[in-house]
Amino acid sequence: MKRRAFLTISATSLAGLAFGNRLSSFSESNLEKKYSIVLLGDTHFDTEPASVYHADYNEPVEWLNRVQRAEFARNGEMWRERCPLLLKRAAQLIGSDTKMVFQLGDLIQGDCGNPEVHKKMLEDVMNRFKSELHGLPFVTVTGNHDIRGTNAKEAYHAYMPERMSEELGKSITHTNFFFTIGDDAYIVLDFNDPDDTLIDQMLKECEGARHTFVLTHGPVLPYDGGSCRWFFHGGKSAEETAARRHFRKVFAQRNALCICGHIHTTELADWYGDGGRITQMTVNSVWSKPELGTYSCTSDQPRDYGDIHEMAKSKKKEDGSKYEDDSGLLNEYKLGLKTYIRSTSAGSYKMNVSDRHVTIDFYAGNSQKISKHFVLR
Repeated sequence: MKRRAFLTISATSLAGLAFGNRLSSFSESNLEKKYSIVLLGDTHFDTEPASVYHADYNEPVEWLNRVQRAEFARNGEMWRERCPLLLKRAAQLIGSDTKMVFQLGDLIQGDCGNPEVHKKMLEDVMNRFKSELHGLPFVTVTGNHDIRGTNAKEAYHAYMPERMSEELGKSITHTNFFFTIGDDAYIVLDFNDPDDTLIDQMLKECEGARHTFVLTHGPVLPYDGGSCRWFFHGGKSAEETAARRHFRKVFAQRNALCICGHIHTTELADWYGDGGRITQMTVNSVWSKPELGTYSCTSDQPRDYGDIHEMAKSKKKEDGSKYEDDSGLLNEYKLGLKTYIRSTSAGSYKMNVSDRHVTIDFYAGNSQKISKHFVLR
């Protein structure tokens, strides 16, 4: 499908998409050729005392209860001071060309034990972020924590599509959806609950886009870690493997730019294969320790990909089980990696999009200067 056809579809299906107080026109004479987006990774919004959102929490599995209560304490401590500073710095990244703010899942901690409290947690963080980020359209994708807890998935699905409809000025009825900015397509995936037929339909409708962005919590390219299967269609079954390779090929042939979260790292991976290219940027806003507010690089070569998984295989998980050997999965991707940069630093990001380039400036913690400049295209 040619560019003009794509624009016609956009005008029809996304008429009335609001950006702040302006109404975006999708005619060829008024394309958004150059713009920026502010990005936040996992935020795990929470507060102290833990009883505010977790009074009804009651996990019966002892080790899991211990781990999750430790997360409540971590979140409360980081949202006491560091995360508000990070959020304030993100607001300062907003310029006259900034169209939206994207948050890449695990918006909240979840684990409320009560669906009404879960909805309140979502409402509280959405209103706070909207207020502090100058009222810009705020798009979030579904993370695993966003649907974690008693009837939490139902609560999220009842709340968030309606809220995303308000943010985007179009009807959103699913946690997999798409929108456009000018002639760029943004495909939002729910990696917990992907609707493959719908995703294929959205990709087809967006054929001819200048840039195709895939926004997802769990990565599209598998991450290097102990349990590296927790990504988009990362299961071991024949059905999951077929779906993974199908979408890998479709995304590669669209030269997709994937923006994700989930693994609490700042990473750039550029992979070539299946007749194209997938560029994946992982963003992280979990400022859980003071030192994560300073940029430091732990890997900067494709040959480093898989090292963490190799080390983890000799260790045990929290539940006492051992990590499975998924080296074969990582090796399937390693040969095609041309760029691999990894950092555990947390902060906020500004993505700059134009005809010639897509770049992301990373600001570790509340740094006033760019900590790292990433060139995606």
